[in-house]
Amino acid sequence: MEISEQIWWYTARAAGLVALGGLTLSVVWGLILSTRILGRRAPAPWIFELHRFVSLVTVVFVGVHIAALVPDNYVHFGWAEIFVPGASEWKPGAVAWGIVAFYLLVAVQVSSMLMRRIPRRWWRLIHFASFALWAFTIVHVITAGTDTGSKAFAWVAVGAVQLVLFLTIVRIMTAARLRRALRASSSFGADRETEFPSAGPAPSADRAPARR
Repeated sequence: MEISEQIWWYTARAAGLVALGGLTLSVVWGLILSTRILGRRAPAPWIFELHRFVSLVTVVFVGVHIAALVPDNYVHFGWAEIFVPGASEWKPGAVAWGIVAFYLLVAVQVSSMLMRRIPRRWWRLIHFASFALWAFTIVHVITAGTDTGSKAFAWVAVGAVQLVLFLTIVRIMTAARLRRALRASSSFGADRETEFPSAGPAPSADRAPARR
């Protein structure tokens, strides 16, 4: 049957769409946590665990997406076409976006696993690659996917892009507001130090001026 001959292609397509959904949820959930939209109180541990679980599901389905391309006889991908950008003869540019996104996914996931063993600054810098990872994945799905003609996919994709962009703007505004508050606090502290120099160490008794 025709379906049995293309079962791996359908598996790769389905896994890719699920991976895109998981990645979008992971990015959205991470932005919700960082912007504190849910409240100023510290998030419960299960919220972080949910974020990690969604990220893990994304990695699993990305693996299924890649593994299903190898035995597929519809496009004929080899390992070079899967891991080397530009090696594919079938839509080389579109496939390259997906390959770069895969490497970014590996970097973000490994840094998350080593979060307690690497400097916090490094982890944050690597984790910011999640935005590029999500954007590259969107481009890969739109340019290489065969499901982009579906109206349902179009509506979901537009909604996901708008949601991520909105939360990203909120995240940027929140970070800018926090920096202004820190600068204001630092400036206020410096003014107080200038106005009240007695905040420094008090002179010792033997250096105090003698009374007359």
